[in-house]
Amino acid sequence: MSKKKKQKSMEELLEEALVPEEEQPYPVPENWVWVNCGAIAEIVRGVSYKKDQVEQFKNANTSLVIRGGNIQEGKLVNQDDNVYVKNDIINENQRLQEKDVLLVSSTGSNKVIGKAASVTPEFVNESFGAFVTLLRPDKKINGDYFGFYFQSSSYKSVISNLAKGSNIKNIKKEHLQNLSFPLPPLNEQKRIAEKVERLFAKIDEAKRLIEEVKESFEFRRAAILDKAFKGQLGTNDPNEKSMLETSNEIKEKDLIPKEEQPYEVPENWVWVKTGAIFEQIKEQVLPVGNETYVGLEHLIKGGGISHTELAKDIKSKKVVFKKGDVLYGKLRPYLNKHAVVDFDGVASTDILVFRTEHKYLNQLLDYYLGLPSTIDYAVSNSNGINLPRVSPKKMNDLPFPLPPKNEWKRIVKILDKMLNNLIEEQTLIEQLEAELASLKNSILYKAFRGELGTNDPNDEHAIELLKEVLKSK
Repeated sequence: MSKKKKQKSMEELLEEALVPEEEQPYPVPENWVWVNCGAIAEIVRGVSYKKDQVEQFKNANTSLVIRGGNIQEGKLVNQDDNVYVKNDIINENQRLQEKDVLLVSSTGSNKVIGKAASVTPEFVNESFGAFVTLLRPDKKINGDYFGFYFQSSSYKSVISNLAKGSNIKNIKKEHLQNLSFPLPPLNEQKRIAEKVERLFAKIDEAKRLIEEVKESFEFRRAAILDKAFKGQLGTNDPNEKSMLETSNEIKEKDLIPKEEQPYEVPENWVWVKTGAIFEQIKEQVLPVGNETYVGLEHLIKGGGISHTELAKDIKSKKVVFKKGDVLYGKLRPYLNKHAVVDFDGVASTDILVFRTEHKYLNQLLDYYLGLPSTIDYAVSNSNGINLPRVSPKKMNDLPFPLPPKNEWKRIVKILDKMLNNLIEEQTLIEQLEAELASLKNSILYKAFRGELGTNDPNDEHAIELLKEVLKSK
């Protein structure tokens, strides 16, 4: 006959549950206590499923297997590569039960490890896999308060130190059981959760407005360029002669017929084929290694160059370009990659090189290549499905609205100013976005130190709440 296990006294249970003073991460209000997470929450590791138990599509007989990739900051999301498991093999303890249940990614890379998410209603009754751990707080603990802690920098700092491994890290069940947790009285938990939710809602609304502003930048940029190439910036002088009158280089065959002109431009402008005024450079050389190399990966979407490298490891011929030339990525033209270069070098053969002797005309072409209508032209004239390319000939045939010579500089100057102002606005918006993220961290930092202004020292001490939780186990 087996011996009956001796029931632990409350004093013993408290000793196991409470974090010793010398191990407490930081001071909290006098009516709070530091507890080991395992004392107030059930912790369940996910399980592995065999290949024949897993399916790629959901049906009435399967449930989603939540993996580390489904866990984003504070929320669960569906993925394109979701997997599902047959219902009849799922242990009920492996099913998500309430919205305040928390999931932690306990195995994975640095980007994934330790991420936590509360479960929203659409994920209730789904299952979770081997690399995920479930934390189900006692019903006497406020679930929202509990979940917010796992978004805080305090938690992230501790968990990053606990995670072991090089490329793939792992958080053991006992790590989460022994995780120090700041426990206030229940009423304070509710007050903190409510205030954090209110503040986060305001931040999320600000972020939504920021996203709207960010989306407007592309439209505003396109609108500015559209006006520029329709002669609507207020800079055109109708008394200036057109390039057709002042240049011997433009021939009748170079003109775009009236019926094929994309839109109306001022009377002293002329629609020409791009190849009539810009030379496409065909010269190629085998680099010796000290040339500056520009590949498609160096061109920025929307215009510009992110960085360059030396051509020391290149074994094939590349296109030669000179300072002032316009580079245009002909592969996947919808990526809108182009730039005016201020140095000599060599470029990938998937880059077209355009040249004139006129600085401002080159800059005009660079701006023109970024117009949505130009991108549409290049895309519609591309060949290939997986790797669509627009041909050099098609880009030579691209209709270009050519202003009088003096207008080139005026347009470029005003475009530079307007678009630089737009870039400055974007930078400010990005800074504000970063500050909002920092503000969330600051709110959580204060919340779990009792510094949100919600703590009532007259609340019953949290030790009494802890005793109730321990009694119910």
